Order: sequence, then C-alpha cells, then structure tokens
Amino acid sequence: MLRKSYTRSLQRDVEQLISLVKPVTDESFTYAQLDGLPPPVQRYFRRALPEGHFYISTVRLKHNGRFKTAPDKNWVAIEGEQYFTTEPPGFIWQGTTRLFTARDQYVAQRGRLVVRLLSLFKVVDAHGPTVDQGELLRWLGESVWFPTNLLPSQRLRWASVDDHSARLMFDHEGLIVNYMVYFSDQDEIIRMETERYMTPERLETWVGEFSDYQRIHGVLIPTAISATWKLPEGDHTYVDFYVKEIRYTLN
Repeated sequence: MLRKSYTRSLQRDVEQLISLVKPVTDESFTYAQLDGLPPPVQRYFRRALPEGHFYISTVRLKHNGRFKTAPDKNWVAIEGEQYFTTEPPGFIWQGTTRLFTARDQYVAQRGRLVVRLLSLFKVVDAHGPTVDQGELLRWLGESVWFPTNLLPSQRLRWASVDDHSARLMFDHEGLIVNYMVYFSDQDEIIRMETERYMTPERLETWVGEFSDYQRIHGVLIPTAISATWKLPEGDHTYVDFYVKEIRYTLN
C-alpha cells in the first residue's frame, strides 16, 4: 500500500515538473550551428544528431543496473525511471532496490535527494545549495541521452582544450557548473569529469563514463553509464545503469 502511495507521489511530482515546460526553440538543428565550436564537439554533433532534428523538450527513460551505497558495501540490483525537461532545466529520478527507494531531482532551481528504507522510512532528505549544484551537474551530464540539450545557447558554452577534449560550461540563473568532456576516436562522448559536493563540506572529483552507443529515435546515445567518485582513498564506482527504454517529445 505504501509503495503504491510512493508511486502516486512520483506521478504527481512528474506532472508538476512537466507543467513547467516551455518551448526550447521553434527551429531545428542545422550543421551551420556548429561553426566556431571546438573540433571534437563539432564531430560529436555531426555523428550524434541528423541535420533537421528538432530540439528535445522532455524525456522519459527507464533503466536497470546496479548500485553501491559505499565502497565497502556490495552491489545491489536497481530499477529506475527518470523524467527530464530541457526548458527549464529539470529532472526527477526514482530508483528502487530490494532495500531502499531513492529519489533524486532538480525542480524549479532546487535539488533534493530523498532515500526511504524499504520505501517506508525516510533515512536521507538532502537539500540546500550544494545539493542544487550536484543535481544540476547530474542533469547536465545526463544530457548525453538527449544531445540537443548540449548545443550552444545563451546559457551553455563550449571551450577548446585539444583534439579529444573540450570544456563545457552551463549557467542556470547564476548557478554555474562545468565539465571536462572527453571524446573517443569514434567521436562519442566517453567521459565527463567535474568537481561535485559529496557532502556539504566535501568537494570531490566526480566522473561519468558512457559506452555502448546506439542510435535510438534517430539520435546516437550511450545505453550504458557509470558514475565514480575519485577519492583520496581510492575510486568509488557506485552506479552502473543500462537503458531499457527512452522516449522523447520534441518542440
């Protein structure tokens, strides 16, 4: 009964998220937009997006995979669903294991992480400026699943580094986040690295890695994604997600 209540809560919150959606643009993507971008970024978009593709407005994604709560803990199987909006930036993710249900979100410029043990007892409810930063970083990094969101705009900029990397910067109402983005010889984004708050007092290197690219709905996206904290005591990879289903709505 409580699981059903939690599902209804997710549906209600997703409806609220979608109600905030505004059009991104009424124009479609053209290769002319790539002029002046760093060479690896140009090659990536030419591979990932067909010319004439409309901008993606909302995304619904389902995944499976595994999750680890701490370096000394065992992996647990996880099923998740996630909803994204591109204008304004936002997402809600809910992941369920046999032990806990977690909700990550960035809605109306605010981030939040809630974890419930056995879907019943709230054991984590994190929010505040450092959580805002982390959740906006998650939204931006996971834009590899909807690449029109990574095209340059008034808020998003790319800067050259070398032939296989570039810096990505995004400003949402004064909250500025950035990544170093690394590209493969196949012109795919394979790694994104940044500094993220692990706790309100602790800023650490956070890395996303992407693989198993497939063309879905005409767009080339990774179907496998992992996340790792690069810690002084060693790497802590805690997420391996595999896309089961993804759906878009376009402007």
